[in-house]
Amino acid sequence: MKIFEGHSFHIPVLGVGYSMDTPANVAPYGISSVISLVDDALMEKLREFYCKKFDLPFTAISKKVEDCRAKRITSYLNTMETVVNKKVELVKASLSGVGGELEKYYDMLPEAAELKKKFNKLGFKKSLTDELKNWVNDKLPVGSIDVNIMTKLDQVNKKDGKELPIEYNDAHAALRGFANSNLSSSLVLSAGMSPRLYSYIENFKDFFPDVSGQIKKKIILKVSDFRSALVQGKMLAAKGLWVSEYRIESGVNCGGHAFPTNGVLFGPILDEFRLNRKKLFDTCIDLYKSALQKKALVQPQNEPELKITAQGGVGNFEEHQLLLDYYNMDSVGWGSLFMLVPEVISIDTETMNLLAKGKEKDYYYSGLSPLGVPFNSIKGASMSKLRLAMAAEGKAGMPCTKGFLRYNTEYTEKPICTSSRQYQSKKLAELEELNLPEKEYKKAFDKITEPECLCVGLGISTLQSKEIEVQPTDKVTVCPGPNLAYFSKISSLKEMVDHIYGRINLLDKGYRPHLFLKELNMYLDIFKEQVENFQKNIDDNKAKRNLVKFKQNLVDGIDYYKILFAEKKKDVVEELENLLKKYPVLEKEL
Repeated sequence: MKIFEGHSFHIPVLGVGYSMDTPANVAPYGISSVISLVDDALMEKLREFYCKKFDLPFTAISKKVEDCRAKRITSYLNTMETVVNKKVELVKASLSGVGGELEKYYDMLPEAAELKKKFNKLGFKKSLTDELKNWVNDKLPVGSIDVNIMTKLDQVNKKDGKELPIEYNDAHAALRGFANSNLSSSLVLSAGMSPRLYSYIENFKDFFPDVSGQIKKKIILKVSDFRSALVQGKMLAAKGLWVSEYRIESGVNCGGHAFPTNGVLFGPILDEFRLNRKKLFDTCIDLYKSALQKKALVQPQNEPELKITAQGGVGNFEEHQLLLDYYNMDSVGWGSLFMLVPEVISIDTETMNLLAKGKEKDYYYSGLSPLGVPFNSIKGASMSKLRLAMAAEGKAGMPCTKGFLRYNTEYTEKPICTSSRQYQSKKLAELEELNLPEKEYKKAFDKITEPECLCVGLGISTLQSKEIEVQPTDKVTVCPGPNLAYFSKISSLKEMVDHIYGRINLLDKGYRPHLFLKELNMYLDIFKEQVENFQKNIDDNKAKRNLVKFKQNLVDGIDYYKILFAEKKKDVVEELENLLKKYPVLEKEL
């Protein structure tokens, strides 16, 4: 079993707002988590909330202030760090008490953790020595306050009708906001490669090693395959920027936006990283050192760290350990399950209860995102109810008040959002002119009106949970991974951590597919749908080539799983065989 210093899991970003203040709730216990940097207006409201709660000075940053987005983000992140530090002091102050916060910190650690051994060696719970006091006060590890930027959310901003320079684009300003903060943590870059954003990172010294070789602000890349990791790692290394962690996420078995591969399954992807970790390091390190030399920057005395982590659909201790021990992962992300832990995330009661009651049939692969990217969600969220009601009344679409997802120029020179009333009214008027049969019309109508306002929907629950006033028309969008269907207990932080480490079991009674098989099931559904679409236009040679490749990747992945589980998990092989019987489409010749 792999031994860790502290915790062997992290909490990934959860939507725009759900994990925006998660670090304040878990970092004092040594658990790392990620804040989304999409919505600076939401951060400003939360900063005011926390400043009042902790009696900190607060001066609002108006939208009229120069560089307001970056300044709001910097101020919010600095406030989060202050709040975490205050809570850490409370943890340390409980050293002499019984059943206090420090004991909670200790009890949540995995049994084999080096930190727990250190506590035991210093006599924690038995005696209060000066050595124990000094160690707790000086060296108690705190969880990292990491941040996430979706690189594609980098639209151009304007002032007085004129386009602002590129550094005022959304993602650029978010990057600057983090770079100018006091944090010593990591930037998680997701949703694909952005060369111009990567080049902008070079403007900030905190991303380069200091005289001792330490990097204050590290880079984490969220990737879907090894090739992407290698290409992006080399690109950044050539700029003197080291990727400290590659965070592999299942293409479909995750919360929020899903980025499906062409049938390449999670297990084989993890295995490629397992076998090629050294290649990744060796390829990047020479480029990195050469770039530092060209920039006349200090060469690190020790080799920089390179971590590889994974997330997406993990649901029990056995799967957690499979990723750590067999695939040699350095941490495992547990995300959606924390949406049932109000102690950790900001979620309104109605939505949390919806998630707790939801079953497999309620979680679905949707078209809710205006980006046109598949989006995992659950039926019955309040924003979806409002969207459907408005569409039925002939008022499809929403007012676009935040505009983070304005990308469509189908009807306008200036980009608009596909969930907006402006876009959907034009699209529906075009649909009317086609005079389609009723069944076809309804299908097209539903597709046009399915995108909903994520900018508002993914942040409103956060405000409602804090009893911060919202508009009556502001409703909630929720983005859980499908794995949450097998959990229904609203839990405490300690209970969820105990579940992760196998000390208790929070799974509902009944069947839950293995992590890898759940993802395979989703890919089989995608493949089946693509085959059905292809059969309507069998002369599309490009679609046929893609399907042939998709099928081959699925077959290769299935064979890989049969070998992987052949001896130790014969029940999983049997489960796999039963799953395949439901998909005769795999037997069809393309």
